[in-house]
Amino acid sequence: MTIAGSHEKTLLQALSTLCLAPSRAEQVYPTISALTEQEFAELISLADCNHVLLRALAPLHDVAERLGDSQLAARCHSRIEQEKLRIHRAVRQLFVITTELEAAGCPTTVMKSLDHWPDFGSDLDLYTTASASQVCQAMSTRFRASLEPQSWGDRLANKWNFTIPGLPEAIEVHAQRLGQTGEHIAMAQRFVSRRVKKSLLGLEFMVPAPEERIVVATLQRMYRHFYFRLTDIVNIAGLVESGAVDFVELHRAASMGGIWRGVCSLLRIVSDYVLTYRGTAVVLPSEVLSDALFGGEKVYIKSRFIRVPIMPQGAELYTAQVTTAALRGDVAGTFRLSLLPYLASAAAISYKLTGSDKGVW
Repeated sequence: MTIAGSHEKTLLQALSTLCLAPSRAEQVYPTISALTEQEFAELISLADCNHVLLRALAPLHDVAERLGDSQLAARCHSRIEQEKLRIHRAVRQLFVITTELEAAGCPTTVMKSLDHWPDFGSDLDLYTTASASQVCQAMSTRFRASLEPQSWGDRLANKWNFTIPGLPEAIEVHAQRLGQTGEHIAMAQRFVSRRVKKSLLGLEFMVPAPEERIVVATLQRMYRHFYFRLTDIVNIAGLVESGAVDFVELHRAASMGGIWRGVCSLLRIVSDYVLTYRGTAVVLPSEVLSDALFGGEKVYIKSRFIRVPIMPQGAELYTAQVTTAALRGDVAGTFRLSLLPYLASAAAISYKLTGSDKGVW
């Protein structure tokens, strides 16, 4: 669904208020209540792709009920119930998948998918220290899973995508490596060696420790896609403000992969963005603020997401990462990272010619 730029910005700003400052929901009510049926569908689509559907609609539903807007309240309630049903099915299936992978000798950590709770992502994202052949064998024999075609980027990252009959969500498994070119091995192993338990719907999952949750968000947002979903802002703000993050451990983990400045920049972006909508920033250690390359002043809303500039900010982070790998004598990691500009260029050309970069990126 395509939304005009200025209208899209207005809608994403309204969603940001609902998610980051739900007590201020009444402030955006006039904007949302004036939406046509089609425009409301655009709002729902935008909330869905930013993985904040439940967190945005819950305060909107409450304010609509309080103000006697039964039509808007009914719209919200219907979509909330529909989404809850999808999520409960996906979570139960995720439990079966992770249990079977563990039984097959594939230690598995659920990355990102459960971070959005009570929302849920559009796929099931996993990391394992097992080999790709073990994963493929387990997925095919235990679930009759079909292996999706790998892009060039998937091959480099050792990422495998599966579909299971009857499950709408795709399963994405990172085997032994993380990073846009699979450059991280030692740092990736922390996602299993330091994983922690998380219980949802009476089921128990193994998820990354808080520090690794920030690391994987940084790899995805600051070094690969160069955009944030609104859920990333909400998730990381909540994680830091819960007091669960050990910043000494976070520095240790990020420094292993040469992405400390990327982590600091991500955290500062989150803090600045929260300040805009809530009026108070996320409190960060002084060294995080001083080591950040940039913050919220550089991000902008475009094409459904909160964008991070590739030039020069993204390029500087990439250069620092390559330099760190080279100085440490990580020949394999340096070589893999050196392929990234060519991969990105091929993806851009493919997108321009075909409208899709899936075969490349």
